[in-house]
Amino acid sequence: MSQFFSDTSKDEDHGDLEPSFTAYFKKIKTENKIISQKTSHLIEFHLKKGNIHGANSVIRDALKNIDDAPINIAVTGESGAGKSSFINALRGLGPEDQGAAEVGTVETTMRRTPYKHPKIKTLTLWDLPGIGTMNFLPKDYLEEVKFQEYDFFIIVSATRFTKLQLDLAKAIRFMGKNYYFVRTKVDTDLENEKKCRPRTFDREKTLQQIRSYCVNTFSQNNMDVPQIFLISNNDLSDYEFSILMDTLIEDLPAQKRHNFVLSLPNITEAAIDRKYNSVQQTIWLEAFKAGILATLPVVSLFGDDVEKLKEKLNHYRVLFGVDDESLEFISKDFQMPVRQLKNIIKSPYLLETKQEKTSELEPPVALLSHAPSLTPHFLPVSPRLSM
Repeated sequence: MSQFFSDTSKDEDHGDLEPSFTAYFKKIKTENKIISQKTSHLIEFHLKKGNIHGANSVIRDALKNIDDAPINIAVTGESGAGKSSFINALRGLGPEDQGAAEVGTVETTMRRTPYKHPKIKTLTLWDLPGIGTMNFLPKDYLEEVKFQEYDFFIIVSATRFTKLQLDLAKAIRFMGKNYYFVRTKVDTDLENEKKCRPRTFDREKTLQQIRSYCVNTFSQNNMDVPQIFLISNNDLSDYEFSILMDTLIEDLPAQKRHNFVLSLPNITEAAIDRKYNSVQQTIWLEAFKAGILATLPVVSLFGDDVEKLKEKLNHYRVLFGVDDESLEFISKDFQMPVRQLKNIIKSPYLLETKQEKTSELEPPVALLSHAPSLTPHFLPVSPRLSM
């Protein structure tokens, strides 16, 4: 990557910058991009005109928006539906962890309760009181819980969805927000069915019956059947939790996708790959920004730039679960020495760059060009890795 930027600095009209930018983002699926099409086109426009400062400004603002964009998720459901457990699962917390939403209590609150993600400070999950506990019509309920502040609503049930919840969904859609139906505790249903019918138990048939039961609720209320996600808060790697996450990511605005992707628990290789691909984009944009600035003779990069990049990369190590504390947990879970774990990480000493004596451009670009290798593709997936 540093060679790429060295070459561009020799080209006075910077004619290869715009094609390089376009080629990189062209290969990324639209639903996975962390900058909008409008932003991409604006950067390409400035690069084509040779306006380096303009391109740098757009990229800088885009990266800041990605870092700072708030994500607010509303979760509602009746008492006992697993709403608190679902919120904890999205935050990577167990019921006994510090700051976890209290599980197993009868809902008496009439107020919404915010729960910050422990590692993604811009992400807040809002525990909303069940609509049935407030005795409001759906429209009044939404106004009471400040519906305009949320990116989307998740409606949780452990049996079938009630008419009040269906009416709430209609009101949410009418007011221009997205909603998603989540059927929890399917693992409990399967266990109960297996106990009742040990000889004839059919897992897939039982799951289909659960889905059909939900679907019939919508049909009986003259509603189009939406996508319904069957999940277990106790086992996020099974059932349809990953499908739900993919759907939410695709429906979010581009600038909010990155931090939401980084919030995903490290429970499957697909989730880790999602993070890897998202992090690659931010790293590429940071490096591209540094590179186009380096084509200007009056611009130099300082130690502060390197320190900021190191801080960000350390944050990524925590999110991927390859920081020292996480490796200690994995070591205990799998009875494997920490040193052995570090040996199978591609770049365990990523931040100990040896290039600090080269040009002012070299340290941050070198640092960024190797950053994707911090992802732990060869580490066993541990339950302790969930964030």
